[in-house]
Amino acid sequence: MKAFLLSLLIIPTLLFANPEPKAKTINWISFEKAIELNKTNPKPILIDVYTDWCTWCHKMDASTYKEEVIVNYINNNFYAVKLNAEQKEDIKFNDHTFKYVGNERRGTHELASSLLNGKMSYPSTVFLNKDLELVQAVPGYLQAPIMEKLINYMGEEIYLDKEWDTFDKEFKSKI
Repeated sequence: MKAFLLSLLIIPTLLFANPEPKAKTINWISFEKAIELNKTNPKPILIDVYTDWCTWCHKMDASTYKEEVIVNYINNNFYAVKLNAEQKEDIKFNDHTFKYVGNERRGTHELASSLLNGKMSYPSTVFLNKDLELVQAVPGYLQAPIMEKLINYMGEEIYLDKEWDTFDKEFKSKI
């Protein structure tokens, strides 16, 4: 009888218990993989340019890039790339091989330098359109509310028809 009563208490608990949801993460891929995928399924590309020593880069990974609305939007609308601005591996793109330039202690990757127009600031968020053309490089740590606006602006290609200030005001009025 005790076993029966105990099972009456345990079974509903197991059936209706809310398991802790798995943390969703952005599906980060390499630059080369994004270019390859873009050939068959064109999408804009979001590139997070970072360095291993950058405190603000780590903070953005731990906060902005963990927000569910940001994760979902980026995963659904972009190829997301993490690009270490100091990586040593070559990257081939548009018939050019981009290399690491510098000594073993400090240097930069030519692709990061090209995407940031030589203005090396970390973190930086770079947007390429579906045709793999540079749309915008946005330097600095971006909090989630700013990032949400920015990815909508870029992902929906609103930048083609509307200035940022106008879009920003309209976006704020919807909240």
